[in-house]
Amino acid sequence: MKTAQDLVAAAKTDVVEVPLDQVESALIAADVIIDVREGNEFRDGHLAGAVNIPRGLLEFILSTDEALQDRSKHIVLYCKSSGRAALAAKSMQEMGYLHVSSIAGGFDAWKQAGKPVAHPPEPDFG
Repeated sequence: MKTAQDLVAAAKTDVVEVPLDQVESALIAADVIIDVREGNEFRDGHLAGAVNIPRGLLEFILSTDEALQDRSKHIVLYCKSSGRAALAAKSMQEMGYLHVSSIAGGFDAWKQAGKPVAHPPEPDFG
C-alpha cells in the first residue's frame, strides 16, 4: 500500500521542480502562479501575484475557469514544502498542461531564504 510520501516521491520524478536560486526567473516567465495551499495558509502570506486554488479543488477549477483553459500557459505551483505542489503538477500534466513546474522546498524555502512575502489587505470595517 502506498503512502502520501510514496505518491509525492513518484510525482517528483515526473515533474519539474524549480530550484530556489531559479525561482525568481521562473516567476517572471510564468503566466500564472498558483498557491495550492488552503485559504488560511494563503492569508498568512504568499508569493506576490499568486492566486489561491487549494489542492483539493484544483482539477475542478481548472476544468471550469476559462482563464485557465489554455494548456500552453506557463504555470508555477507551490505549497508549504513542495508535496502538494508536486501532486498538483503531476495532475495538471495528466490533464494536458504543457508547461507546469513547482517550487522545490515550497513556500517554507522561499521564506527561509528571506524572499518577499505578500499579504492580502485586511478588511476595513471602519
